[in-house]
Amino acid sequence: MTNLTELKTIRDYIRLATTRFNAANLYYGHGTDNAWDEAIALVLHTLHLPHDVSGVVLDANLLDEEKKQLNELIKQRIEKNIPVPYLTHQAFFSGLPYYVDERVLIPRSPIAELIENQFAPWIAADAVHNILDLCTGSGCIAIACAKNFPDAQVDAVDISTDALAVAKINVLRHGVEDQVQLIESDLFSAVPKKQYDIIVSNPPYVSTQEMFDLPSEYQHEPEMALAAGTAGLDFALRILREAHKYLQPDGILIVEVGNSEHALAEQFPQIPFTWLEFERGGGGVFMLTAEQLGEL
Repeated sequence: MTNLTELKTIRDYIRLATTRFNAANLYYGHGTDNAWDEAIALVLHTLHLPHDVSGVVLDANLLDEEKKQLNELIKQRIEKNIPVPYLTHQAFFSGLPYYVDERVLIPRSPIAELIENQFAPWIAADAVHNILDLCTGSGCIAIACAKNFPDAQVDAVDISTDALAVAKINVLRHGVEDQVQLIESDLFSAVPKKQYDIIVSNPPYVSTQEMFDLPSEYQHEPEMALAAGTAGLDFALRILREAHKYLQPDGILIVEVGNSEHALAEQFPQIPFTWLEFERGGGGVFMLTAEQLGEL
């Protein structure tokens, strides 16, 4: 991709990647929002260096084999539009690193902020003993819940055996195998017959039209984890119909529906959705109490 003798240092490659990413007009939406941060994520992770590495280290010379590896990854990012987390097999969620590959969505949900705040003020943390994570994917939501509610049990559900295999890697990586149970299930179909204090879900919610309009980067993610029918509501509607059967009387339901927020609100004007706001940005996440669900 480039003459290896022209570039010598880590800083050179961060600059090179930034320049080429900008020139390629890539789409950023998988952990970064600009070429510079994308370049740093790619280069430093590939070299097994922390993101807060000293500036002195950035001026270290690279080995030829390191240059070749970086050139190849930069090339794949540009020519194949592969998101950086799939190239590095690492993404962050709620401050924790997760293994990811093309069997799962790349973690990016604003629900992380809710988990870090222990879902306050919607439920008391000491009242949370059982949590259900529907459509767990990489397991990031379930594992973050386990870390923030160390005395709670978390059931993590997905219909995809491939996704559950990735989730298992992350459950073991973070040492929460005694807290998090992985369950193969089509939403509630194989969920244990018990009541949860919190049901949380980031299900597929991309409408048919939006699927056609997605940037190339999203084509690398599993379609079954994105597509949710004409209005993007196929899974959200199923969750709304069944969730009350699995919630404690004081429990809450949290569901992300992204851009399908307006379609859901228009379809059910009688439902008192609480649409949550986030300090770090993002939206399309609603909360309903068990009492509100019981009235549907």
